[in-house]
Amino acid sequence: MSGYLFRGPRNTPGSRAGQPPEPRTETRPGMVIDRDVAVLTGSGATIWVDVYRPAGGEPAAPIIGWSPYGKHNPAPIGRIYPRSGVRPEWTSPLTTFEAPDPGYWVPHGYAIVIADIPGTWYSEGPATYLSPEEARAYADLIEWAGTQPWSNGRVGLSGVSYLTQTQWRVAELNPAHLAAINPWEGWTDTYREVVRHGGIPETSFWPYIWDRWGAGTGMIEDLEAETGQHPWFDEFWASKAARLEEIRVPAFVVASWSDQGLHSRGTLEGFRRISSEHKWLDVHGRKKWGYYYDPENVERQRAFFDQFLRGTDRGVLDWPRVRMEVRERYYQGTRRTAGDWPPKDTEYRSWYLDAAQEAMLPHPPGAAAVAEYDSLGSAPGPADARFTMTFGEPAEIIGHCRLILHVEAPEADDLDLFAALFKTGRDGEVVGFPYYAQFEDGPVAVGWLRASHREPDPELSTEFLTVLAHRRALPVPRGQVIEAEIEILPSGTRFEAGEGLLLIVQGTDIKRYPKPLTYARHEDTVNAGPHRIHTGPGHPSRIILPILPASDARG
Repeated sequence: MSGYLFRGPRNTPGSRAGQPPEPRTETRPGMVIDRDVAVLTGSGATIWVDVYRPAGGEPAAPIIGWSPYGKHNPAPIGRIYPRSGVRPEWTSPLTTFEAPDPGYWVPHGYAIVIADIPGTWYSEGPATYLSPEEARAYADLIEWAGTQPWSNGRVGLSGVSYLTQTQWRVAELNPAHLAAINPWEGWTDTYREVVRHGGIPETSFWPYIWDRWGAGTGMIEDLEAETGQHPWFDEFWASKAARLEEIRVPAFVVASWSDQGLHSRGTLEGFRRISSEHKWLDVHGRKKWGYYYDPENVERQRAFFDQFLRGTDRGVLDWPRVRMEVRERYYQGTRRTAGDWPPKDTEYRSWYLDAAQEAMLPHPPGAAAVAEYDSLGSAPGPADARFTMTFGEPAEIIGHCRLILHVEAPEADDLDLFAALFKTGRDGEVVGFPYYAQFEDGPVAVGWLRASHREPDPELSTEFLTVLAHRRALPVPRGQVIEAEIEILPSGTRFEAGEGLLLIVQGTDIKRYPKPLTYARHEDTVNAGPHRIHTGPGHPSRIILPILPASDARG
């Protein structure tokens, strides 16, 4: 599409240890490394790649990591993020950021191709991000890798975050030599999942990533200016959302409950909506980078790629279609399987909010009540509204929750709502979970909504997931009660009898970690004065929870 805005690079390659291309071949025991290989794309631009391949001469199966972070710059995540869960011995010094480790894959008969995406570092541009143009260049690289003398012709894709987001985009083109993809936590809809959470601007991660993606020598897409120019979901943002139904290649998709506000929702939607005959889903509740590089999971990746890139039967076709970790507390949980996502035996049950008792009830309360808090979290007075419930028998909440509030803002013409679910133990203490790949005190699940964005998209919405249209502002009459639905992002948690669920609703971010730690922040608010949540007759504020029969498996 046309209409991109461009600017000069945000930083130079030299400022981040980049060196001009110098094509050369290096050798290591059992490995040949072709540095700075020029690949011409269909647009006429040259991109630069590094190829790590076996020294023996047998055709290898290529796995591509398509990266904006610099192929020249090994960046052990365990060193950069000490709380990431990645142990030093899990990666070799050849591992680039969020990409597969050549030190593991090459001895097993694979070639790892790491590319500097168009317009970044010394690859020619201009740079456009998560765009159709970038996807076509990626497809050109796949065809190149599938036809090299060292290649067996079956190309796979791997990597975390951006290296997954671009997998969705190129796989929708179905290049001839693409044989398998391994999307590992990557959003699919840039606007809904990152830029505007429930319509509220995200003000921390999204601006941070402009700089991380912005090293180059030419023009790069000005994501900051474009974000300001496109406040609603329009053709521009549609061009940065994956056309998932067009993907047909075999896929091993890995998602987490813990990357909410970044990758959790999009990865699960990716699995649900792709058209691949052969597709599997693994959902965990741990830290994404630690899970990707954990040796046990690397072996699962290799089993998948052996099956589809090397033609070796590793039993993958007998894998359960869906594996899910049902969390109990930090890094403790059990596995259960399902035939699809969401599981077909999910029962969606409503619990009604009662402001008088600060409770969630299995039936509507008999009397009307109001929970009021200051929308900016200022003293004096409550900074949030809280509702609790206790489970009388074991239960497992797995999937998307829907929170329907009857709410008013008597001093404002719009309102931002933030919601979170927390697990509580029998002692009433909050049970924390991994969150955003670094933190260990996270909630069960979170959700957001700017009330003027509450209009649903009927074509995209389902029984369990209300997708917002984000195409126009609905009025929020001052002092009038409106019904607003908040999408609570998918999660998977077990509750024993006597354990509880705590719902918090407020007007500011639920978790507030110190800067510069990067996670979803929302500091551009429309809130003013109090919010009032109405419950009881005439105002059936409620939460709809996805309940699965509690598994007896322990361990």
